[in-house]
Amino acid sequence: MATIEEQEGRVILRLRVQPRASRNAVTLARDGRLRVALTAAPAQGAANRALVRVLAKALGVPKAGVSLVRGEKARDKTLAVTGMRAGEVRRKLGIDTPGGPRKGKDGDGTKKTD
Repeated sequence: MATIEEQEGRVILRLRVQPRASRNAVTLARDGRLRVALTAAPAQGAANRALVRVLAKALGVPKAGVSLVRGEKARDKTLAVTGMRAGEVRRKLGIDTPGGPRKGKDGDGTKKTD
């Protein structure tokens, strides 16, 4: 199951990042982990900045509402989202439906962010 939980008035997301992907997308892997594919390279924090931008857009919150808590130089990251509840984050990311994520435009289980 995707790790999305509420702590201290914010939503904590634990996810895995795939830098240098062909497109930006938020997906739910078969093992239930939240994954974010990013076109940005992991050099000089570009992928971290892109991660914040992509998640903020997908969730409909300002970039200032998404912050990196842990994993600055790792693929496994922990982020905090303010101004939302865990259920709302799941719904906006399309992972609250029975049987897994809502299917993307191509029916591949992704939520495209571009």
